[in-house]
Amino acid sequence: MYRGRLPVILAILLAATSIVSVVWIRLTLMEARAAGAQLSSASVPTPPASGGVWVVRAYFTDQEQVNRVAGTIEPWEVHYDQAYMVLGVDSAQYQWLLDLGLKVEIDEELTSSLNRPQLALPGQISGIPGYPCYRTIEETFAAAQHIANDYPLLATWIDIGDSWKKVAFGSDSGYDMWVLRLTNSLVAGPKPKLFIISSIHAREYAPAELNTRFAEYLVSNYGVDPDVTWLLDYHEIHLLLQANPDGRERAEAGLFWRKNVNNNYCTDTNSRGADLNRNFEFQWDCCSGSSGYECDETYRGLSPASEPETQAIQNYMRSIFPDQRDALLTSPAPPDATGVFIDLHSYGELVLWPWGFTTSAPPNSAALRTLGRKFAWFNGYTPEQSIGLYPTDGATDDFAYGDLGVAGYTFELGTAFFQSCSVFENNILPDNLPAMLYAAKVVRTPYQTPPGPDSISLAISPASILSGSTITLSATIDDTRISNGGSIQTITAAEYYVDIPPWVTGTTPISFDMAPVDGSFDEMAEVVSASIDTASLSLGRHILFVRGRDAGGSWGPFSAAFLTILENPYFLPLLLR
Repeated sequence: MYRGRLPVILAILLAATSIVSVVWIRLTLMEARAAGAQLSSASVPTPPASGGVWVVRAYFTDQEQVNRVAGTIEPWEVHYDQAYMVLGVDSAQYQWLLDLGLKVEIDEELTSSLNRPQLALPGQISGIPGYPCYRTIEETFAAAQHIANDYPLLATWIDIGDSWKKVAFGSDSGYDMWVLRLTNSLVAGPKPKLFIISSIHAREYAPAELNTRFAEYLVSNYGVDPDVTWLLDYHEIHLLLQANPDGRERAEAGLFWRKNVNNNYCTDTNSRGADLNRNFEFQWDCCSGSSGYECDETYRGLSPASEPETQAIQNYMRSIFPDQRDALLTSPAPPDATGVFIDLHSYGELVLWPWGFTTSAPPNSAALRTLGRKFAWFNGYTPEQSIGLYPTDGATDDFAYGDLGVAGYTFELGTAFFQSCSVFENNILPDNLPAMLYAAKVVRTPYQTPPGPDSISLAISPASILSGSTITLSATIDDTRISNGGSIQTITAAEYYVDIPPWVTGTTPISFDMAPVDGSFDEMAEVVSASIDTASLSLGRHILFVRGRDAGGSWGPFSAAFLTILENPYFLPLLLR
């Protein structure tokens, strides 16, 4: 987890003793507490099972206590309204919290449930034991390889480096760091790029699966969904599905593992490694947002980018994104800077953007905030600057923006590290896929496009028509789809393009105006339409691109629809003569 602060919102009622115990092996923090988990404040608690943790509430009196704790043990939740943090701690950390003057309460029932063995469900033959919706690391890699094999024109499976174990012990140990690149290779570039990484903290199950499902959604809908089709034609989407493969292997074995597995750090075998999300070069160890003690959860590593996983990610980012920002913290990226980076974590239901190491706003603050609020409209999460709860340094999203000027974000998914499959399937997946698709839509100019309105509900009537007939294209241009007090303005224009969007070089794309159905542009959401004579269009399928503009002068992202022109049978005898 990056950081979280949600109230308890989910409940699981364990009502029948016949339910197999493994169904609730890893009850989530939210679920177990709502089920009636009991708290105690025993001064000499019974130690948890080997390698396990106590789940505690630590009550604080000021921000400094939160920052002090977060530099060593990352809080799972922070509730400022009730002045407590939720943490997972061992016996030494428990005593340290007491020494800091915090009141500490142990959640006995939740601690017990989290430390039970992680076992497969009855009949389960795939997935992480107890969680069939989450693929193991080997199953994730196999799925990506399957995509590359089945869609060779759309997908490439790229080795970008090695995990720590592979570097340390050779090819028989550890893993390659793999990226799945998705784009239509038959359409020439250059193309703007979206880079999404997931599960850099090993114990976070949902992120890697969400990223893999996103890849499967894209390739399976190419040629079927017009938006997916143009996105893969004109953009590149790069997905690092498992950003911490060695650590993930440990987590899948049932350990509450966060870091990589570098055994040069910490003599305690269950606490070794570096926190990869504190190991990036940009502002590494600058601001008390990480720990210098090897056994701590937030240990930053020996030096900036000391870990091979971090090096692989940094080098890959620098290879696909241009450097668009100079070294001064006050220097903005240019308004037309390109590229979006998203780091998928759990948990907390948050959308976060730089900076994480200082309360000062980044130079592109307004644009970063706007895109963050757009993401939050789709997934319903809370949008805020990364430092919102406590400092972090050496983090991925700060590196993306600080080093390269790329719009960098972190999504904190759901309400638990070991999120139940029902919550993943019914909430996390459907809520976040649209946000990820939106990221792909705005990646060409992420600082300029999100302020503009969305084009939704595109319709062509009829969608298939004889050559020479007239069709009606309609859409809704909506400026209200933004969260948390974002700017909303009236719509002032709408336009469409046929087959060739305006950014294609070497062509002369032509825009056509669309008119408001009610006769005037005076609303924040307008239904617009246009009549199109198809006489000049060739037979076959065409794609129509639609976008709108608001009173602030911002054009929003494109959406698209397919139109098929059929041969007129009345002219067929003439063609056959």
